[in-house]
Amino acid sequence: MNQSIKLLVVDDDPDVLFATSRIVKSAGYEVFEASTGAECLEAAKKIRPDLILLDVVLPDVNGPQLCKQIKSDPALKATFIVLISGSKTSSLEQADGLDEGADGYIARPISNRELKARVNAMVRILLAERERDDLIVQLKDAMAKVKQLSGFLPICSHCKKIRDDKGYWNQIEAYIGAHSEADFSHGICPDCAKKLYPEFDLYPETK
Repeated sequence: MNQSIKLLVVDDDPDVLFATSRIVKSAGYEVFEASTGAECLEAAKKIRPDLILLDVVLPDVNGPQLCKQIKSDPALKATFIVLISGSKTSSLEQADGLDEGADGYIARPISNRELKARVNAMVRILLAERERDDLIVQLKDAMAKVKQLSGFLPICSHCKKIRDDKGYWNQIEAYIGAHSEADFSHGICPDCAKKLYPEFDLYPETK
């Protein structure tokens, strides 16, 4: 499962970048790297990562500003971004980062195990939100199919055929079957049974 999740690790310190990438790679994720804000933005547009671990202090832009820029791009707004820093760790600084659109904030120093656990937790949230979005799409599609049978339906008062939007008259079973998930099984109601088959006692309980 982790192989389908792409992570982008962004840090201007080569040692921290290497260590962080190694830790998340050990969890089975596909990992990409960037050292500046410009590289991060270019990589984000090219590879469309699922999650970005973004250093707050970069040489060309600060992390929260870059986070806001990424989130404002319609093609990237679903990307999860976790800010990470060893210097900007106060409660106010973390709140500022989250207010800019970050989905999480990690303060260093942090153990390798905790970092991996936090990344895994964020991926679980990401996958849960995707599943929710997929269910919403399925629900909207189902509702659209139900609505196909709403509105004004021209129906023959004699044979009960329905006229479709192309002007053709269809048996009611065929029309409903084409516009819904309904299936039909045929029977006969008590009134029709009495009229058409008076010699048979098909509905004795109605007497």
